[in-house]
Amino acid sequence: MALIEVQNLKKYFPVKQGPIDVLLRKPRKFVKAVDGVNFQIDEGKSLGLVGESGSGKTTTGRVILRLEEPTDGKIIFDGRDITKLSKEEMRKLRKEMQIIFQDPMASLNPYMRVGKAIEHALKIHGIGDRSSRKEMVFEMLRRVNLEPAEDIYRRYPRELSGGQRQRVVIARALILKPRLVIADEAVAMLDVSVRSQLLRLLQDLRKEFNLTMLFITHDLATTKYVCDEIAVMYLGKIVEVGDFEDIYLNPKHPYTQALISAVPEPSLKKKKKFIPEGETPNPIDVPSGCRFHPRCPYRMDICMKEEPQLKVVEENHKVACHLYN
Repeated sequence: MALIEVQNLKKYFPVKQGPIDVLLRKPRKFVKAVDGVNFQIDEGKSLGLVGESGSGKTTTGRVILRLEEPTDGKIIFDGRDITKLSKEEMRKLRKEMQIIFQDPMASLNPYMRVGKAIEHALKIHGIGDRSSRKEMVFEMLRRVNLEPAEDIYRRYPRELSGGQRQRVVIARALILKPRLVIADEAVAMLDVSVRSQLLRLLQDLRKEFNLTMLFITHDLATTKYVCDEIAVMYLGKIVEVGDFEDIYLNPKHPYTQALISAVPEPSLKKKKKFIPEGETPNPIDVPSGCRFHPRCPYRMDICMKEEPQLKVVEENHKVACHLYN
């Protein structure tokens, strides 16, 4: 059963107009960061949302949590459309929906001790008393392998390494025992060795707490450690969805093939890299038809005229591409 379902989700940011544009009454333009996204995640499962910078991945995660208000669409959490909830109702629901941010130094208060930063969420939601909250924080610190917990509790973020700070952010997200966790580039800023440790930790925690996870990343290689399914996003649209094995071993969309080609592999044989032409188009003036067609080596006339829709090409595998019509 789906814990979270996104239906035709859109988020448009208005572009600031200059005085001349206002006087000439030029039509308002919008950055179409998320433009009609649909997916669902079953309870206890993990979906990897993959794409280049600027594809709309992070905005999608923030809109799902209503850190940004959606322009249109529905967000169904446990059978409820949370787009219709008031701010107070959302505040009560937030303990079930948490986020792990990319940059721990930006998300942690540098003047607040680590223990208090984690405990703060418990205090906001009225969970436990002072003594029991402290014990809960100690236990969570140990669970994310930050020991001795009593010592880490008293430290400031600046006194920890990058990997330790990210573990603190993970502990803060999980202290409320949420059902849904959105990991937004949670390991992108870490060294490779630390990254692998944190990916294993996330996988262990997901199984232990039966977490439902949206794992946002630009690095397709990291998804194999924590994701059951993958959704590939390009310029505000999802262009391919499927099980990890299907996406990784048998990519259908040319953009997905380019992402797979960019994954470094230790091999004596040099494989030919598929590099898309040009750069990602401006999200204010998106191309007509298929948004990837200006960069696609397989483009046809129809690609410039009609926007492809997600269609089932194999079991549990969908792709939005005219090559498979």
